[in-house]
Amino acid sequence: MDCVVKRACWIFLLAALVWFSPGLWAEAPTVVANSAGEIFPLPTEVYGDATETHLMAKLANRARREPLNVVATVIFFLAILHTFLAPKIMHWSHRIRDRHLEQMEREGRAVARHSQDGAVSEVSFAAQALHFLGEIEAVFGVWVLPLLLALIFVKDWQVAEKYLTETVHFTEPLFVVIIMTIAATRPVLLTSEQAMLWVSDRLGGSAAAIWFSVLTLGSLLGSLITEPAAMTISALVLARQIYERKPSPALAYATLGLLFVNVSIGGTLTHFAAPPVLMVAGKWGWSALYMLEHFGWKSVVAILVSNAVYWAWFRREFATLQAPVIEGGESQSWATRKNPVPPWITLVHFAFLAWTVFTAHYPVFFIGGFLFFLAFLASTEHHQNPVELRSPMLVGFFLAGLVVHGGLQSWWIAPVLESLGPTSLFLGATALTAFNDNAAITYLASLVPSLTESLKYAVVAGAVTGGGLTVIANAPNPAGQSILAKYFNNEIAPLKLFLAALVPTAVAAAVFIFLA
Repeated sequence: MDCVVKRACWIFLLAALVWFSPGLWAEAPTVVANSAGEIFPLPTEVYGDATETHLMAKLANRARREPLNVVATVIFFLAILHTFLAPKIMHWSHRIRDRHLEQMEREGRAVARHSQDGAVSEVSFAAQALHFLGEIEAVFGVWVLPLLLALIFVKDWQVAEKYLTETVHFTEPLFVVIIMTIAATRPVLLTSEQAMLWVSDRLGGSAAAIWFSVLTLGSLLGSLITEPAAMTISALVLARQIYERKPSPALAYATLGLLFVNVSIGGTLTHFAAPPVLMVAGKWGWSALYMLEHFGWKSVVAILVSNAVYWAWFRREFATLQAPVIEGGESQSWATRKNPVPPWITLVHFAFLAWTVFTAHYPVFFIGGFLFFLAFLASTEHHQNPVELRSPMLVGFFLAGLVVHGGLQSWWIAPVLESLGPTSLFLGATALTAFNDNAAITYLASLVPSLTESLKYAVVAGAVTGGGLTVIANAPNPAGQSILAKYFNNEIAPLKLFLAALVPTAVAAAVFIFLA
């Protein structure tokens, strides 16, 4: 036991020092060389430290062999720090904007606070720049610029070019943009909401019943239509049915933490829907039946227990929540059309959704399908809502930044995973995921040839368990944040989210450990 505790302490110490890396996707890094023949990033075997037993000595050797490893990790540390400062930066941008508008009014210049009339007022460059830097989804993309400069300066342009065009792969970010867009269309939303409300009606139809239904069924949808789509639908329905009722900050954060954790573990009933499972299922031969037997039913138990705990805690507040404003059966906040959607249009939408999921690994197919989908939207516009691409594009930008940074972090994550036993690996994967994208942990674990079945279970269970602790812990989380941020004054506090997600994270950990 002392050995387990000691190894866990090493993990948390390493976490405090280097802060962890983001996600790697689908394929192993491609080795590229510059004009001088230098290889970058270095393959594991080049370091020559396979027999080194001391973790810190191995990391020190790799840092000496390739100093750019340290530079890339420091840049990622700064990006992580930026994510925690983003709400404050957004607050500064709003203050500068307001002062600028007040000054224009004092000087008698026209101010167009809204753009419905087509007017465009003079804007503050400083306010707009800070607003962009305060968007959490933009952070990692912004920090790609200094990383690119470091690659060019330390190596050369050829290495930087090949790293971005050949080493990293952007299939997952592209997929998330498209699946979010399709999932957020009116026919899909109405159908999903109706299914959840049907269940909530069987439970009494109260606000608590709606809340419980969305956080249970919506989370488990991630195993069928993928986690990004489930997050999008669940967040939009929660916005309409719960957040429009103006819950207390405590309930608002508790709901957000539950949503993030539940979606992270709710995608484990199948082998194709959750990114951390996708990273290993093919290589380890995990089928849908295997996932259901070893992970799926435990995820259902954890989701039901966590929801029940928070329902019991907030049951009195649920009874006081007022119904949201409804016009024509649909809230004006997300559905502006009042005419019903014909069933055949709904079927076509779900067919496009299924096509995107089926071809998730082949951009040429799902991007081509999306172009046909846009044409279908235009031809059925009278039954549709306007397509909003801002949130999907920001989330895609976020994930693309994670991909770029993540390709340069394996030098230290892989040795960490290799040094752990089952219990410490579970705890370590959970801790790493809190400041990481959980697909990175499972992907890197798939590169370790000596993992036993118990270690494989531990790393995947730990990765999905920690997927709700922070916005960057699981790929779909930025989608949920972008949809629900306005209910938190566009400033979701990372610490409050972390604390809100602790209880369901602890429940999931207990279920995966003691029911193993």
